[in-house]
Amino acid sequence: MKIIRGNKKTRFAGLMILLAVVLLIQACGLKAGERTVSAGNAAKPETGAAAAKDGTAASGGKGTVPAVLNYGYIGTSKLNFPGGAEGWGLYKGIIQEELKKYGITEVKLTAFPNGPDLSESLISGRLDFGSLGDTPAMLSRSTGAKTRLITQASTSSIGYLIAKKNGPKTLEDLKGKTVATQKGSFHHRYLAGLLKEQNIKDVKIVHMLRVDSEAALARGEIDAMTNTDVFALAQIDQGYTLLDDATKHPNLLGTSATVVSEEYLKKNADFPKIWNEARLKALNDLKTKPDEYYAFLAQLNNSTPELMKKVQPISNIKDVPFTDEGLKLMEGTKQFLVEEKLAEKDFDLKQWVLK
Repeated sequence: MKIIRGNKKTRFAGLMILLAVVLLIQACGLKAGERTVSAGNAAKPETGAAAAKDGTAASGGKGTVPAVLNYGYIGTSKLNFPGGAEGWGLYKGIIQEELKKYGITEVKLTAFPNGPDLSESLISGRLDFGSLGDTPAMLSRSTGAKTRLITQASTSSIGYLIAKKNGPKTLEDLKGKTVATQKGSFHHRYLAGLLKEQNIKDVKIVHMLRVDSEAALARGEIDAMTNTDVFALAQIDQGYTLLDDATKHPNLLGTSATVVSEEYLKKNADFPKIWNEARLKALNDLKTKPDEYYAFLAQLNNSTPELMKKVQPISNIKDVPFTDEGLKLMEGTKQFLVEEKLAEKDFDLKQWVLK
């Protein structure tokens, strides 16, 4: 068989076409659950640094700031934005406008069903930073994940324990029963802490995501499940039994955690300050537009503004990165995870916090 070989120019042209096709495919390869929000034409960084040819901006001699910021959060919706000041700021473009002053011209948002999944993406380098519950963030840190905590946006996440219809009526009725929760998440910490506090043993705990748990509870395949926010209230309205909620146990309230990878901090050491200032600007804006904000939350959660006011009041959003109350709650949660051997090893919370 005779092989016809093209000349060098032909082969070179072919390679260039192939390369162009690969780059086009990569550019279009946005994964499901992701959204890209652009800040428009990048303004010159306030530090006076100029944009580099490779899409990064100089960072005061400390390396380069990537033009694209990869942010993960918990929750899925048609809008594909998180809630809180972070979500509002990204939804309205307030945060993007602030970030572009420092050379960040695009924010890529990725939604996750739970914290452990987000943590895995952060560890793998797919994300630069993310917002999740304190429990999965600390469990990840306990395994040696190179992250730093830069914000505790809220300190009053309420866990609910919901039983199936015509099922358990009290916590004591759970003995010998099956309860679903999202293992490694705030849900799990609330459930484990509650059962220990009430000295209830012989309970089978299984891992299920919220949507799967709700379906299993409706079919009677499990006896109870953990839930939060409007999803728990909806179940109660439908006739499911409320066995307990964390408002009765302040020490079991959850807090949020925004963590950034140490690798990203090498490229943008000023990021914690930049992010928290942008977040605060977004918070101040939503406080002037409460009705619009609650309507936004209702869209995110497929609920009503009235219900969102009950479960996610603006007053719960912190206007500072950290509070003594929040850090105390987090320290208590960490010690519980270590004592119950849910965490791989202990670590110094103060050394994890980056103020």
